[in-house]
Amino acid sequence: MGSPFLLQPSRSLTEEAMAAAGQSQDDLKRIAALPAVELVRSGMVLGLGTGSTAAHALDRIGDLLRGGNLRDIVGIPTFEWATARAAAAGIPLTDLAAHPVVDLSIDGADEVDPALNLVKGRGGSLLREKMVEGASRRFVVIVDGSKLVPRLGGSGLAIPVEVIPFGWALTLRRLQNLFNGTPGFNLKLRTASINAKASAFTEKESEIEPFVMDNKNYIVDLFFEDGIHGDLQAISDDLLRITGVVEHRMFLGLATSVIVARKDGVVLMDKEAKSNGF
Repeated sequence: MGSPFLLQPSRSLTEEAMAAAGQSQDDLKRIAALPAVELVRSGMVLGLGTGSTAAHALDRIGDLLRGGNLRDIVGIPTFEWATARAAAAGIPLTDLAAHPVVDLSIDGADEVDPALNLVKGRGGSLLREKMVEGASRRFVVIVDGSKLVPRLGGSGLAIPVEVIPFGWALTLRRLQNLFNGTPGFNLKLRTASINAKASAFTEKESEIEPFVMDNKNYIVDLFFEDGIHGDLQAISDDLLRITGVVEHRMFLGLATSVIVARKDGVVLMDKEAKSNGF
């Protein structure tokens, strides 16, 4: 069987696939966003993602609202950035208290594995994303081809874990103990001066100024030299059992579909395709 990332594009993606050749990475993100926005219908409650890829979807939804092609849309932002971007695009905003069920969420991801599990939140948005997208009837992920990995953590970049500030050093030690003996494992408290997508840290401990999230919590970044091996659900459970851990940024089984824009075309990956032999 060939790579699961080589599914044929759906008929609705043909035009975008033709347009993808020779595009920049940002162009590919925009191309991936367009077919996701085609799923939006008037009257929907939308989960509004965060980051450079999701920005293209928000801007397009705003265009459709202003043009009268969509109406009665409300959105639930997953981060303060998404709140500002959606407001600028003219998308009316709401929250989970008013709309506990979300019709469709559209967001990017930092990594996608062959089972459609994700790593998200390297930009700093963590718990809110998982709450909104976990409440969604459908969660569509839009990425460029650089985000595809053989296993989560396989890019060598961080898997973020949200922790409360109180006793963070103790929580960090407990996280270290959880992965003791794992070859190539490292972790570090994310600080305000660290590039969220860096794979190495040089800051002195005495100069630490923690990166503070929208929920006023801290982030501990986990690094795996060759990605995470083993049962992801069991590892998730072990992480969440550590007192002081709020959430982690592995999204396991939440994505309904993933739209991948690559230089050789646009590929649709979804759970239905997997259940039919993918």
